[in-house]
Amino acid sequence: MKHIIVITPIKHLHNVYQELEKLGKIYYHPYISKTELSIFLKENQQIEYLFTNPNKQGFKLNKEILDNTNIKVINTASTGLNHIDLVYCENNNIKVWSLTKDYELINDLPSTSELGFGLMINLLRKIPQSFESVKQYEWNYEPFVGRQIKGLTIGIIGFGRLGKIMANFSYHFGMKVLIYDPYVSLENINKNYIKVNLEELKECDVISLHVHVMEGTKYMINKDFIKNMKPFYLINTSRGEIVNENDVIEGIKEGNIMGYGTDVLESEFNSIKDDELIKMAEENYNIIITPHIGGMSIEGQNKAYMWAAKKFLNFN
Repeated sequence: MKHIIVITPIKHLHNVYQELEKLGKIYYHPYISKTELSIFLKENQQIEYLFTNPNKQGFKLNKEILDNTNIKVINTASTGLNHIDLVYCENNNIKVWSLTKDYELINDLPSTSELGFGLMINLLRKIPQSFESVKQYEWNYEPFVGRQIKGLTIGIIGFGRLGKIMANFSYHFGMKVLIYDPYVSLENINKNYIKVNLEELKECDVISLHVHVMEGTKYMINKDFIKNMKPFYLINTSRGEIVNENDVIEGIKEGNIMGYGTDVLESEFNSIKDDELIKMAEENYNIIITPHIGGMSIEGQNKAYMWAAKKFLNFN
């Protein structure tokens, strides 16, 4: 019998909890804190399996939590892995399962790109600010004159699954689409898009990020990148570490970045209480921050979580 701790909400999803229950004993703690989890795992050595998702986790699964426990498998219903200390897991024979290479599944999950497109529209048309104005019983369009999508140029950084979906949305709304991805050949890019180098993105009105955190992508949006651009809007549904947030803040203050829409923060696995981007958003800069809801549609969650849960069936 498997002993599985679940640290992400799943009971609202169709049959996911029931699927896990077939495998053994479930310890359901979707809102457990880092300290509580560390203590719980050390006191319950029978637990060998951990089921999670970064969107709700709020901390990193690392030595502090996993040391002196009996965890053998971390199963995350996500493609991103920056909520797990992979080096520690590898050194301590803890298997990490993710959806990163489950292409049959993830190619049918557009939710994150849909959010990215929504963030872009909201930034360009200043929808949140105009609604706040109306809630104050004001009726004045002048502060909220925005940009028309058709005719603008978008730069897609990362032409994987989500980048392709974002490019498709943008093209069919009349945008010129530039693609930057050094790992994708020209032959694999739609003829309606233009493959460019990083320097050539400077003509873009919008930059949308669709890359994993790795050595070549961490802080790739930095002061040098921003200074090279004409004033632009930035969309980030990847990970907080893709951008140097201090440089983004400066870019916003100086007018080089006209709006920042992000579903991720570098501080999200620690504490967001002192996050400078949130403070700026409170000061009515053109910033929209959502709490890592990219994949959190009912349809997307049901498919991804059930797929991940079924992986336990074939593991002894």
